[in-house]
Amino acid sequence: MNFKIEKLCNRESIFYVIFGVLTTATDWLCYSALRAVGADYRVSTALSWSAAVIFAFATNKFFVFQSLNVKAACIWKEFVPFAAGRVATGIFTMAGMVVMVDMLHWNEYFGKFVVSAISLVLNYILSKFLIFKKADNGGS
Repeated sequence: MNFKIEKLCNRESIFYVIFGVLTTATDWLCYSALRAVGADYRVSTALSWSAAVIFAFATNKFFVFQSLNVKAACIWKEFVPFAAGRVATGIFTMAGMVVMVDMLHWNEYFGKFVVSAISLVLNYILSKFLIFKKADNGGS
């Protein structure tokens, strides 16, 4: 097996990690703020996830995968599968939180860490190979 570190440590993967951390921070800050004002953890999870998806789309589109085409058709073509992928991982996140918090009685923040880490990897795979493919971003 010929593994090269350059394949793992390139501009795209470094930016994905940076913006992934910022997306996760957006999610966690929103979640914590909502919990602090008394919102249920399920409502807090859904709303903080929504804020993170909007942030992630913009940063992934422009900075990570450098899809610079801003025509409405291109944005729509990218946003729909991006949102669908995030809905899928969002459902996983919600289900994982319910299982870990309600059924396993884990600490909610530990559960959120676990689902966040798994979702980060799944979202990268979806974004890189299905959504922001170089050949499909309008020649940008």
